Amino acid sequence: MKIRRRTLLTALAATPVLSTVTAAATATVTATPAAAAEQASNTALYANPAWTEGTDWGRRSRRHLVDDQSRTGRAPFLRSTVIAPHGGGIEGGTSELCLAIAGYHPADLAPTPAAGPVHDFWMFEGLMSGGNGALHVTSTHCDDTIARSLCAGSLNVVSLHGCQPEQAGLEPGAAAVLVGGLNSTFRQYLMEEFTAAGIRAVTASGEEEIAGIDPDNICNRTLLGMGAQLEMTTALRTAMFAPGKNTVADRATNLLPPFWTFTTATRRAIDRVEAGQAVL
Repeated sequence: MKIRRRTLLTALAATPVLSTVTAAATATVTATPAAAAEQASNTALYANPAWTEGTDWGRRSRRHLVDDQSRTGRAPFLRSTVIAPHGGGIEGGTSELCLAIAGYHPADLAPTPAAGPVHDFWMFEGLMSGGNGALHVTSTHCDDTIARSLCAGSLNVVSLHGCQPEQAGLEPGAAAVLVGGLNSTFRQYLMEEFTAAGIRAVTASGEEEIAGIDPDNICNRTLLGMGAQLEMTTALRTAMFAPGKNTVADRATNLLPPFWTFTTATRRAIDRVEAGQAVL
């Protein structure tokens, strides 16, 4: 039986027990300030008086400057955007991966590697000590103005998510990444790079949300009308951070080699898809 993301996250939001991946940044436990029902959109969430930006949730993004004032030369055009719609304590580890894949160290935002390249990025993060699942907005309903603007101005988008193996029809405890989205070429490169890096990669299929095949999914709201979506199982993400340090506060400074292996493989796939795209 397939488990829908909405059903699973609603159940998680309703229980006081948190996994290590979604553990709180502090030990203090406070009550969830709103019902566990999933939010209809980012707009609805932002307007909800039960939560406060900067305390219960936050957003981070970077749009790189394109300054071309020359008649004879041409400034580089950043073709790709990396997003994490459910970062922080919602789907643990996706914020840190978003920054690293975009080319910035999660701890201090230093360009990593120093020579680049860098990509635009956006993330929405749950910052509460518990119940962050209640902040989940499905990717088809993501209407954050900055997120949509960045994606609409990019040729490529890779959207990062966390999932349970059961949602993908995998055995319990499986460490794997599900590769989805409407850009078949991008998907192919991602599958090849993950496999070459020793990461178990599975073609996402079945549930539309997991497969990332809805045109309204934020990953597909690009200049090309298609992008890529990565669903990483809990076991895969847990292995990326030091034991006991898999929290909102500690993850960025406790990265293990599997984190960088995944980051490098994803960046290589981005390089490959960009190499085949002419910017006229």
